[in-house]
Amino acid sequence: MPQVSPSMQFSSYVICGTPRSGSTLLCRMLTETRVAGCPHSYFRQEDIAEWAEEWGVEPARGPDDVQFDKAYVTAMRRVGTNDTGTFGLRLMWASVAGASRRLDNIAGGKADIAARLEETFGPTLYIHLSRLDKVAQAVSLICAQQSGLWHRNSDGTVLEGEETPRPVAYDGGQIAQTVRELEEDDASWANFFRSRAIEPLRLTYETMSDDPQLALSKVLSALGRDPGLARTVKVGTARLADATSSDWVARYRRETGRKA
Repeated sequence: MPQVSPSMQFSSYVICGTPRSGSTLLCRMLTETRVAGCPHSYFRQEDIAEWAEEWGVEPARGPDDVQFDKAYVTAMRRVGTNDTGTFGLRLMWASVAGASRRLDNIAGGKADIAARLEETFGPTLYIHLSRLDKVAQAVSLICAQQSGLWHRNSDGTVLEGEETPRPVAYDGGQIAQTVRELEEDDASWANFFRSRAIEPLRLTYETMSDDPQLALSKVLSALGRDPGLARTVKVGTARLADATSSDWVARYRRETGRKA
């Protein structure tokens, strides 16, 4: 299994994350370098029909349509590589099983997902993107779900979601449940790497927020690309944290005694 080493040559990478961990910013910056593909959540089940239509792939005739899966993954490879020689993919834990099923369907048999990814996209660098403050992460996710506003561009315009956000309401029970789910997903990724002897490139939301270009340079360096390109890429998204989310985090900590 791949280890992060300066001497390794990767032709693909997978950003292994959880929601609201900074993956959208990292994906946009990698795309902007024009040397590291165009990473996106191409295996997210809810978006596959939309991607397929955009790419001109005929709709699936059923859940295990081999021809659809072949055409879809072929188009995915083309779009995700973006004429750079490096394929980029963002993969949340919730999408791992679906990705494995589709790649197994194409191959005509079962195999480990890591083997399938390398077989399909070439030697793969794994990037583990996590967020240390799970309470803040949970609050960010719940605010996005309730408001319908997911991301803003750096100029404040809406990148993804509702132009007029819906009202939000504090729910301590929902925060607790979301924290548990995020912790479980992070633990699943940790087990994924450990059980396959994979040493990923590790990044955190917190350090990436402090210096996005530094995080980008680490990825470029691991991919064998010029890390200096990172300083030419602008930060393309704005942070959504505001007084409401800060108040929710503080209130939840008071109610539960959970420290930062």
